[in-house]
Amino acid sequence: MTKYILNSGGIRNSSDKGREFFHEMVKGMGANPRVLICAFAQPREDWESKFAEDKAASDVIFNEDTKPVFKLAFPDTFEKQLNETDAVYLHGGDDHLVQYWLKQFDLPKIWEGKVIATNSASSNALSQSFWTCDWRQCMDGLGILPIKFIPHFKSEYGHDDPRGPIDWDHAYSLLNVYGDPSLPIYALEEGDYRVFEEE
Repeated sequence: MTKYILNSGGIRNSSDKGREFFHEMVKGMGANPRVLICAFAQPREDWESKFAEDKAASDVIFNEDTKPVFKLAFPDTFEKQLNETDAVYLHGGDDHLVQYWLKQFDLPKIWEGKVIATNSASSNALSQSFWTCDWRQCMDGLGILPIKFIPHFKSEYGHDDPRGPIDWDHAYSLLNVYGDPSLPIYALEEGDYRVFEEE
């Protein structure tokens, strides 16, 4: 069974919710879960710095009973790395970047049986369709989960954007009629997450 944990984003703005999210990611994996950090949604030059930040944050998130072993994901070894890991954490960032990289692989087959934890743009990518804060429009995801998704819902995300504040109710109404109208919409506030288990 593959377990997906989709986070709305803004984890750093909600440390308690972030702690719950990461504990859910490694639940039942023992003292040294193997976690693959995937920064495909970030520019290539930022991957190592994101990895270093995650390792440093883990000292605060986890107690001495749980010490994850982290590795940084790379496209050319991604499938091999998945075989050697228990959980994958996919960073948020750019909707186009994360889909560009993930489309290179036979998903969800290659991560079958793993825990896949996502954040913002990577949550969008797993959905059938989503409303993106960056482009302020509806887009198609990879369709791995039969849902629609809105990250950062009702937050201050983009409050300093020259386009003005986001009209969240309008975003919801646009996504409601976009694509398959029968699919449920998950419009989560920052730090909130939902768990999906797929056979």
